[in-house]
Amino acid sequence: MSTQIFVNLPVKDLQQSIAFFTKLGFQFNPQFTDETATCMIVAETIFVMLLTHEKFKTFTPNPICDATKSTEVLTCLSMESREAVDDRVRKAIAAGGTTYNEPQDYGFMYAHGFQDLDGHIWELMYMDASAIAQADSAKEKVEV
Repeated sequence: MSTQIFVNLPVKDLQQSIAFFTKLGFQFNPQFTDETATCMIVAETIFVMLLTHEKFKTFTPNPICDATKSTEVLTCLSMESREAVDDRVRKAIAAGGTTYNEPQDYGFMYAHGFQDLDGHIWELMYMDASAIAQADSAKEKVEV
């Protein structure tokens, strides 16, 4: 069995968060969804558990961070193209999210992101594998 990752995020309003992420194209596993939590499917082995504050508090002795004032985690997802990055950011803004910086173009990598309704930061990036291979090849030629 492949390793799976379950990122757990506290949300103030579970139904609003489900609506927000649904508008971004995410689906949810109904087996792990109730009035206190839902399991958002990101990829075959990547999931985000959106938990009400009350439910989240049962898993940690620490206070919940206000993600609009402090950053507790940066979640970065790879996308299949630059256009997919921009499309997902547009959808996030249309659904009530915000951006916190301009898109970043590093040549081999393009990145942009958004903050969800609770202020959690979602980085989205596209990495051009052929540009990385070209950069590695050029580096090898210089080092030889």
